[in-house]
Amino acid sequence: MHRPRTLFAAGLFLLVALPLAAAAGWALLAVANAAAWQALAQHPLTRPALGYSLWTGLASTALAWLACAVLLSQGFVRRSLARTLKAMPVMLATPHAAFAIGLVFLLSPSGWLLRLVSPWLTGLAWPPPWPTVQDPWGLGLVAALVAKELPFLLWTAATQLLRGDVQQRLGAEHAIAQTLGYSPQRAFWHVVWPQLAPRMAWPLFAVLAYGLTVVDMALVIGPASPPPLAVLAWQWLQDADPATNAQGAAAGGLLALVVAASAAVAVALRHFVANPLWARVRNQGVRGRHSARHHRFAVAPLLWPLLALYGLVLLALAVNSVAGVWPFPQAWPQQWTAGAWTSVWASRATLGHTLGLAVCASALALAWAVAWLELAPPTWHAAMRPLLYLPLVLPAVLWVLGVYGLALHVQLEGRWAGLLLAHTLATLPYVVLALSPAYRGFDPRYASVSASLGHGPWRFLWRVKWPLLRRALAASAAVGFAVSVAQYVPTLYIGAGRFATVTTEAVTLASGGQRSLTSAYAWLQFILPVGGFALAAWVGQPRRFRVAR
Repeated sequence: MHRPRTLFAAGLFLLVALPLAAAAGWALLAVANAAAWQALAQHPLTRPALGYSLWTGLASTALAWLACAVLLSQGFVRRSLARTLKAMPVMLATPHAAFAIGLVFLLSPSGWLLRLVSPWLTGLAWPPPWPTVQDPWGLGLVAALVAKELPFLLWTAATQLLRGDVQQRLGAEHAIAQTLGYSPQRAFWHVVWPQLAPRMAWPLFAVLAYGLTVVDMALVIGPASPPPLAVLAWQWLQDADPATNAQGAAAGGLLALVVAASAAVAVALRHFVANPLWARVRNQGVRGRHSARHHRFAVAPLLWPLLALYGLVLLALAVNSVAGVWPFPQAWPQQWTAGAWTSVWASRATLGHTLGLAVCASALALAWAVAWLELAPPTWHAAMRPLLYLPLVLPAVLWVLGVYGLALHVQLEGRWAGLLLAHTLATLPYVVLALSPAYRGFDPRYASVSASLGHGPWRFLWRVKWPLLRRALAASAAVGFAVSVAQYVPTLYIGAGRFATVTTEAVTLASGGQRSLTSAYAWLQFILPVGGFALAAWVGQPRRFRVAR
């Protein structure tokens, strides 16, 4: 009985481990060029670009981590985590590039916010020369990264806290701490947070790696002279000169070393992260504790500004997508036009490529994840995790080099199948990360009850386990769909420019002057994942049966 399961699990392991290991090997080969490293060290833009990457990546990760911890403390104490999670799907579904484009349209010197206040407060007749976006300090990129990564951290942490076994145990320990004289907030920091922080290591590592190596958001809202090192590496990789191309690969290798060093520092300081030295937060409570029941229906106050920001960004994209002539400082366009959406509809092949890749990649990733979590022993899963999460933690410019080498080796470069391979490998870790807590936490007693009734393993899966887990399965598929839609660097590089998607079109148009067309593509880039999450929510609704009388 166990031998076939072991063989199937080994087959699943090889099915994913081989391409992942091959891509990592090709990436290592791409950076093994001493002349390229020497040229990188001597290039005048390397140091300032690396400084921008370190500043924006570390600052955004630290701020997102801090805000996540504060929001979790409020949600746990006020017992509003479940209600907080209801606001997460829209924020999680908003692609990074679309959010950055909307933020630019909102905060730029000719943006909507300044237009709204100019007639009454500023008296400006022309857009001022203020570096509000693509600023030389990287503050716009830091703000955009914090706003995008905070919902991901909050969602992964809240799903951990809302697991039945974890919630019951931590709730009991939190209550015991209050009986010893701790306030609810202080009990959270002393009891709950030290146990939760280590569980958040991989999501935090993914956020750190993305912040240090982001390309699409940095192209839209990051500093431009010089850009962060990831953008500089991406520009060099697109150069036809082999020496410049090799220099871009070396820059990707340098980013990988930076990510590894930052992760090592984070691990070394983990006990400080698990026990944060926030004296004001930790020492409050013995001086006047407040009842969690009093705030039972409150939503964490720090969540409202984030929700408002997302609403304004999406509204700015919607307005700009149908705006015609719109002189500054008028708050509304003089003309409304659907010309941008007509152009989008005329290029339906772009939408077809996006939907085809996203549906197939998420379906393949979900099928593998379910089979793996069902068949693989827990020790295998723990051993597979570092390899599985390579697309999350490696710089995008370096990872795409590895996948490109693999695609060349199997003659899939510039083909739809090669692009599907790249999207599936990028989607798979997110699907596994989203599905693992629910699948691993499934009560095994259901299987014993089903077997005692004479049902085999397949009937148990089809009639009991998967129906009970359909919400988690549908949500994981929606996460994979959204990740595939948002892929930018692999789509351009592996597809060799032959397959346009809504993301590649939105990011490319963002550097031009076609504001309405850029907004239309960015809005479409948002609509697709939201549609996926809405379908997942409908599929995950509990069934209701009529009782025969």
